[in-house]
Amino acid sequence: MTFEDFDLDEILLNAIKKQAYHKPTPIQEVAIPLMLERKDILAGAATGTGKTAAFVIPTLQYLLDEPKRSSRHPRVLILSPTRELAFQIHKVVNQLGTYGNFPSVIITGGFKQSQQAETLTRACDILVATPGRLAKLVEDEHVDLSFIEIVIIDEADRMLDMGQGPTVHALLESIPTDFQAGLFSATLSGKGIEHFAEEILEEPEVVQVDAPNQQSEQVQQLVYLADNKAHKQALLASIVQDTSSQSVIVFCNKKDKAIEVTEWLQSQNVSAQVLHGDFIQAVRLEKLKKFKSNKIKVMVATDVAARGLDMLQITHVINYDIPYRGDIYIHRIGRTGRAQQVGIAINLVEHHDLKNLERIEYHLQQSLPVEKIAGLEPSFTLKSVLKNKKKNKKKPKRSAKKKAKKK
Repeated sequence: MTFEDFDLDEILLNAIKKQAYHKPTPIQEVAIPLMLERKDILAGAATGTGKTAAFVIPTLQYLLDEPKRSSRHPRVLILSPTRELAFQIHKVVNQLGTYGNFPSVIITGGFKQSQQAETLTRACDILVATPGRLAKLVEDEHVDLSFIEIVIIDEADRMLDMGQGPTVHALLESIPTDFQAGLFSATLSGKGIEHFAEEILEEPEVVQVDAPNQQSEQVQQLVYLADNKAHKQALLASIVQDTSSQSVIVFCNKKDKAIEVTEWLQSQNVSAQVLHGDFIQAVRLEKLKKFKSNKIKVMVATDVAARGLDMLQITHVINYDIPYRGDIYIHRIGRTGRAQQVGIAINLVEHHDLKNLERIEYHLQQSLPVEKIAGLEPSFTLKSVLKNKKKNKKKPKRSAKKKAKKK
């Protein structure tokens, strides 16, 4: 299948060619025709599957098919759980709309509300926003959602995790007319997503492409065992200083650890910066700009950077801390091995990380290979740990009743 098979306008086809989209990805192949048919859609698609274009392309085609004289009020609302993802979506809207007139506005936290209210006085067909800031602007009557015809909710599972569900419902209740809706999520499992979809979508087509436990075959996954913190730091330094490590994301579970790791890398003369949720948006964007332009080799991040960031050049993802959940792991390693490129995902595992590693491997339904770096070999193996665990496991005590019966 090709993009020409969707009967898209030449304006969109030219933009698609400019972005070097050679053929539709599986989620695009299924979602685009359904949305062009004006159907509600509930789509499950893992990170890196091209889902943003899967809803942006049919949205732009709709605006071409149903032009309106006035663009004073937004006709399309795209909601994102995070600022970073909102900016990425807005970027794709601009890229795919480059040859047409698709005025768009982005509204997120991290900027002065008065300035964003000013942008909403301009022409706007497409509004990309995070729920919290948009709700405040709606409450203050700076934006009118009465003319919305299409609603897209991206990373719905992430929204629920962040407690944004009630805010999203309140926003949609302020839309008085019927609208086409698309709900996209990394996973469709769980009652939370089911209830969310039931309240928002009307007889949706359900699509699941790339189940959330299916990691990219283009990502080589490895485990390096570490005896202690000093050993883990030595492993990290060896990996990031290798010539093959050109652009690296190091993930930590908490902000304080990310800051600590960044400072240690800098003390080893490694070009590193930290990225976490406390930075204002302008600072985040500046850091990401330097990282994407290779002025910074290593970005140490919390999971604020795990989704929605378009960084195709990442060679290595390193889990300094093993995440608590399998889906978070999938999103992290999805930052590499994109656009037909091969990537490497490395897990640095101390004794206290073994339980999380077990969870990840259970989620993946496979064991990850354990490798060693010459001169930095660990003093233990996974087999020895498992053996000790079985050895130290206490036998259950017989009940007094059973003891009496034996006598």
